Amino acid sequence: MLELNGLTRRYGSNLAVADVDLKVEMGAFVGVIGRSGAGKSTLLRMINRLSAPSAGTIRFDGRDVGALKGAALRAWRADCAMIFQQFNLIGRLDVLTNVLMGRLSHASAMRSLLRLWSDVDRAIAFVALEQFDIAHLASERAENLSGGQQQRVAIARALVQEPQIILADEPIASLDPRNTRVVMDALGAINRRYGITVLCNLHSLDLARSYCDRLVGMAAGRVVFDGAPRDLTDDVARALYGIEADDAAGERQAAPEPRSPALARAVAVA
Repeated sequence: MLELNGLTRRYGSNLAVADVDLKVEMGAFVGVIGRSGAGKSTLLRMINRLSAPSAGTIRFDGRDVGALKGAALRAWRADCAMIFQQFNLIGRLDVLTNVLMGRLSHASAMRSLLRLWSDVDRAIAFVALEQFDIAHLASERAENLSGGQQQRVAIARALVQEPQIILADEPIASLDPRNTRVVMDALGAINRRYGITVLCNLHSLDLARSYCDRLVGMAAGRVVFDGAPRDLTDDVARALYGIEADDAAGERQAAPEPRSPALARAVAVA
């Protein structure tokens, strides 16, 4: 289990994330939703330790993630793979090599420096590419691929790390509708097939409802909703997004009035 207790991040006088408490069961597909600036990206970056918490704790299976250093921290980042909005591929390198970068934590320092990948590493990378229907692009330079193809390469790179958690930070923000579905389907397949926990930052409520089995809504750095997609009513969506709610939700059927204590708190906080 991943446990966040009182997790807080300050940038000077700005409170980006404020006193977040969350427990995430392994194998879940959790959508983190909210307006731009709500603290979603900062939350994921703290979990991966790309950003250090100002206060609070991150624990995974009893380990204090915030106390990890050196090799232990590198191992955690391998266990907790990140997928970014801008793909973070090396454009001049071929697709296969970009995916193999995800195997760095499984290789010796010398092999990593010289890129002396083993046959096992190459086989794992090819299998990952095949799962996302892009194995035929293995020799192509990454910079020549479409946005959707590049994001699938980034997901394959994360998968070959053999992580227990994947953190996806707005992975579809720069994609067209077709590639959006392809990428979300790929994340869903990883979650179902391997039982890898996925935390995914999303703006679209329709996508969040379709793919996630739990939604965490953030506003002004705080968690103001935590529940099943069916519990995310129009009132709660407006509490999260304000006048942007209709655009974020898109076409949807009318939902029942909130009844649970969690929903009541969400509306009250907003």
